Amino acid sequence: MLTPRRILALALLLGVLSPLAASRSGGSILIHMGVHLALVAAIPALLAPRLPVHVGAGLLLAAAGLELLAVWGWHLPGPHMWARVSTGGWLLEKASFLAAGLAVWAVAAGAGALGGVAVLLFTSMHMTLLGAILTLAPRDLYGGLCAGWFGLTALQEQQLAGAAMAGIGGAIYLVAALARLGPTLRRAAV
Repeated sequence: MLTPRRILALALLLGVLSPLAASRSGGSILIHMGVHLALVAAIPALLAPRLPVHVGAGLLLAAAGLELLAVWGWHLPGPHMWARVSTGGWLLEKASFLAAGLAVWAVAAGAGALGGVAVLLFTSMHMTLLGAILTLAPRDLYGGLCAGWFGLTALQEQQLAGAAMAGIGGAIYLVAALARLGPTLRRAAV
């Protein structure tokens, strides 16, 4: 059934996978980061199904680990460059971000309150850490591929993209974790 959430998610998905977004994200790490955040956080949060069975610790760890590997792996200089200059790399990166994001949001929704909070907080923390590393790096990590976009140097654009990852990406998961934790705390206070 097409709910407003699913319509929004599908519109975002079409936008970030459009040829225009693909061509721009190859040259701008800021646009590339926006696409990443949409695929790993925003779209999966809107689309992920609630798993019909109770999610155990093993599945929580597997989903969190898959998402960690996808996000950190694609931000290593070699894989990151491959995804920005190769159609195959671009497609694989986008598919792995979406799959990892769907896994995290599905298990967070299917886990008990504390399990869901744990996986969302873990994701918030590692995404914030990686964003901080990109922001505070003393040099351009990606070989100047994005120099000149938006009138910024490659390092400046990398730093802004890192700040977006830490501030927006980390915040999405943190807010979701706190929203899941709220009802549990209210019940405990009664």
